Amino acid sequence: MSKKKMLILGFGKTISGVILLSLLLFWPAGTIHYPGAWRLLLIMFAPMLVLGAFLYYKAPQLLEKRLSTNESEKEQKVVILLSCIVFILSFLLCGLDYRYGWSHVPDWIVIFSCILFLITYALFAELLRENEFLSRTVEVQENQTVVSTGLYGIVRHPMYFIITFMFFSLPLILGSFVGLIPLLGVPLILVKRIKNEEQVLEKGLKGYKEYKKKVKYRLIPFVW
Repeated sequence: MSKKKMLILGFGKTISGVILLSLLLFWPAGTIHYPGAWRLLLIMFAPMLVLGAFLYYKAPQLLEKRLSTNESEKEQKVVILLSCIVFILSFLLCGLDYRYGWSHVPDWIVIFSCILFLITYALFAELLRENEFLSRTVEVQENQTVVSTGLYGIVRHPMYFIITFMFFSLPLILGSFVGLIPLLGVPLILVKRIKNEEQVLEKGLKGYKEYKKKVKYRLIPFVW
C-alpha cells in the first residue's frame, strides 16, 4: 500500500469513526450539549491521530497492518460482530442515560477513567513498539517471530488485558454506569477470540508452543 493511500485510508477511518460515535451518543442523548460525549471524542481520537502520525512516519508497515480489517478466520468474524453489538448497545445506553438521568458518575471517577484510558493507550503504544506484528486481524504473517519480552513475558495476550480496562473506562468517561452493562460480555468475547487466535498461532507460528510453556497465562497473571 502506498503512503498516500495509507494516509487517505487512515483519515477516512478516523472521520467515519468520529461520525459514527457522534451519532451513537448525541442521537440517543437528544442534544449535542452532552459534555461526556465531547470529552470522549477528544480523549479517544486525539491520541489516535498522534499515534497514527507517528506510525506513518516511523513505522508505515505497522500502520498498514493496523489499518487492515480483512479478517479471514470465520470465528473471528463472529467475534467482531458480537463486539460491534456490545459497543453499539453500550454507547446508545450512555446517550439515553444522559437524556433521562438514570445514573450519575462522581467527577473523581470520570477523571480517574480519563487518566486510565490515557495510560492504557500509552501501554498499547508500547506494545506496538515491542511487537511489529501486532495486527488487527488474526493471522500468521510473513517472517513473523514470537515476541516473549516486555509485557509479552508476563501474559501471552497483553493487548487484550490492556484494552479490557480501556473498554470499561469508556462509559465512565461518558458519565454513565448503565453503559457498563453490555460490556459485561467483553471478557467472554475476548476468551473466544484468544482461544481461536492461539489455535492459529500454534499451528502456523514457529516457536509458539514453546512460548506457551514459558508464559503460562493468557490474559490475567496467575488466573488464566
